[in-house]
Amino acid sequence: MTIQRFEAGPRMSQVVVHGDTVYLAGIVANTTAGEGVTKQTQEILSIIDGHLAKAGTNKSKLLTTTIYITDMKTFPEMNAAWDAWVSPGNTPARATVEVKLANPKYNVEIMVTAAK
Repeated sequence: MTIQRFEAGPRMSQVVVHGDTVYLAGIVANTTAGEGVTKQTQEILSIIDGHLAKAGTNKSKLLTTTIYITDMKTFPEMNAAWDAWVSPGNTPARATVEVKLANPKYNVEIMVTAAK
């Protein structure tokens, strides 16, 4: 079975496709880094849409999601952006964890796995 890698670098690939499964690296905001959780989450979800499309799938095929946030007090704010985006009736298994991210300008990081 072949493995496809998209946006591969020396440390990691943004997208890896193995068979009918698509794995995304943890995604953080680019243009909204340093802004609030809502804007960062919305940008991240848009990036996820693009990566999934590149791999030949979409958010209706999400299997699992892990969401990392720097402050659980922002959980409702992140959830509002998530709920507006996620495919109704196709919600993935999900975990949300409070963490310290690699750069203080990031408030949210999201990692997903999807079927093709």
